[in-house]
Amino acid sequence: MKKTFLLLCFFITFRVLFAQTFKTDEPFAHTFSIVARDTATGEIGVAVQSHWFSVGTSVTWAEAGVGAVATQSFTNKSFGIRGLNLLKTGLTAQQALDSLLKDDEGRDVRQVAIIDNNGNVATHTGKGCIDYAGHIKGNNFSVQSNMMLTNKVPSSMADAFEKSKGKPLADRLITALEAGQKAGGDIRGRQSAAIIIVPGKSQGKPWDERTVDLRVDDNPDPIKELRRLYNVQVAYQHMNNGDLAVEKNNMTLAMNEYNAAMKMFPQNLEMQYWTAITLANNKQVDKALPILKKVFDKDANWKELTRRLPKVNLLTVSDADLKKILSL
Repeated sequence: MKKTFLLLCFFITFRVLFAQTFKTDEPFAHTFSIVARDTATGEIGVAVQSHWFSVGTSVTWAEAGVGAVATQSFTNKSFGIRGLNLLKTGLTAQQALDSLLKDDEGRDVRQVAIIDNNGNVATHTGKGCIDYAGHIKGNNFSVQSNMMLTNKVPSSMADAFEKSKGKPLADRLITALEAGQKAGGDIRGRQSAAIIIVPGKSQGKPWDERTVDLRVDDNPDPIKELRRLYNVQVAYQHMNNGDLAVEKNNMTLAMNEYNAAMKMFPQNLEMQYWTAITLANNKQVDKALPILKKVFDKDANWKELTRRLPKVNLLTVSDADLKKILSL
């Protein structure tokens, strides 16, 4: 109890000491993060983990065809939107960062990283950031951390990112976070994580230009959960690819995609169900029946849903085949 009281006093005192350099409503996001660009695809991304609730709402910012920003330590959330807007005017990452910090009274307690659409990176670690604090800039990426348990976090993240070249950008960013945590991570522990990936070119559809946008707001092992969510997204992308293949009447590709999805998550009933429905609609009812039986046995609601599909033409089998399916 006494220890908790002393920690609380430290926290309050620390906030008061810096009252002149940051606004009281700014998040206290001590953390480690990475901003990066994929030189092969042009994708840009940012990922973060912290012992702070919902860190993704404060630290991670990105826009297709523009760049990405990580703003942390005593976070100035406006740096996200303002930084991206500065990049859109044609400024480089360094020019945008210089502009943000120029009139910022709290620059000494800020940590900021910006990457632009050309892969230029700029990073600032204020002298008031809590040890261990630092950053490493590399080719098309930057890693940064503050209030870490050890001083190995940035180097471990940078090394992991560089060694994962050739993998999807989202995978590489999560790998970097995993390495940072393994090297010690946030001295306070773990709570939340987030990742955003955007295309290198905008199609003028900002509502549909985050290829990965995942957050873990409160979890005892947020990076592990972030990895799980990313794998779920990849699996569902296989499902989407399968649907597109069906539209093009390429059943071989469709089944390969569906099988890839089910292999990743063999217990996911929905993936199994729609794979079976696709088989049935393509006159492969005999292959669909054993899959549907397993699904129906585990949850009868899927059978009830099946009864409703013919009405909206999502199940186009004959009456005889429908009877076979519903008799399972």
